[in-house]
Amino acid sequence: MKRDTLQPIVIKRIKKPRGREGNVQWKIAYADFVTAMMAFFLLMWLLGSTSKGYREGIQEYFRTPLTVALSGGTKHGDATSIVPGGGEDLTRIEGEAKQTKSSSTEFFNLEVARAQVARDEAARLRQLKSRVEQIFESKDRFAPYRNQVKLDITSEGLRIQIVDDQNRPMFDVGKSELHPWMKDILRELAVLLNEVDNKISLAGHTDAKPYFRGERGYSNWELSSDRANASRRELVAAGMAEDKIIRVVGLASSVPLNADDPYDPINRRISIVVLNKKTTENMISNEGIAVRAPDNAHAVEMNGEAATPLEDAAGEGR
Repeated sequence: MKRDTLQPIVIKRIKKPRGREGNVQWKIAYADFVTAMMAFFLLMWLLGSTSKGYREGIQEYFRTPLTVALSGGTKHGDATSIVPGGGEDLTRIEGEAKQTKSSSTEFFNLEVARAQVARDEAARLRQLKSRVEQIFESKDRFAPYRNQVKLDITSEGLRIQIVDDQNRPMFDVGKSELHPWMKDILRELAVLLNEVDNKISLAGHTDAKPYFRGERGYSNWELSSDRANASRRELVAAGMAEDKIIRVVGLASSVPLNADDPYDPINRRISIVVLNKKTTENMISNEGIAVRAPDNAHAVEMNGEAATPLEDAAGEGR
């Protein structure tokens, strides 16, 4: 072979740029490092916020996992968890007693009993409401006052409201002496209220017409309180047990029945509430606060039945 016919061997070395690949690699490594540190600090935070009893339960599980999973450990109380421990109160060091089916059954039975008591009480209040309605519908002497007696059931219990009429007020203007017809109604109600065990709440209301001296002197606040107390005295004089009354308040014109017309005579009224057990317990308990339903609120349904004002049965609305 001739020498001039030989082809030279050319070796080509392709140099790949390493700048971009290098940047990606260290970023991935840094992201893994940050993720690991986040997981580490999260673990430290969880351990720091967990009670000693709970930590000991976890430690016992990892020491003998099969035994703890099958029979439970000594440092935990919740038998429904994969890693039982702590029960409901995680601040306890030694954990709680293991929950049993019997305790859950007892709690369920207690709730069922409470619900039944509430239903029975609601039925008694509805029955009392019907008896009051029957009195005003069956006795002729109460016929003129049917539109002035309003009955409904609120979140506090059975509410009986006696309201003023333009031509038939319960009290003289600015006075707290009861008119004879108002005394007659209260005496009739006292007999019925004495037949139930529920406590009674009384509230006096006025319209928005102020005294000439304003709120600094004798005002609607004092007048509404005096009228509520006058009603209380009449109920007790008619035979109602004095210890049944748990609250007597004067609300002046702060809760109008007709908010559109604060001077409407209907806003002048006496409100008698036959309290349910829950409201009574809230009032007498040091930890409870009685939440008062506004008098101009709509009737609250109990067991699917809405209470109806007495005058609605006579064909007139509220």
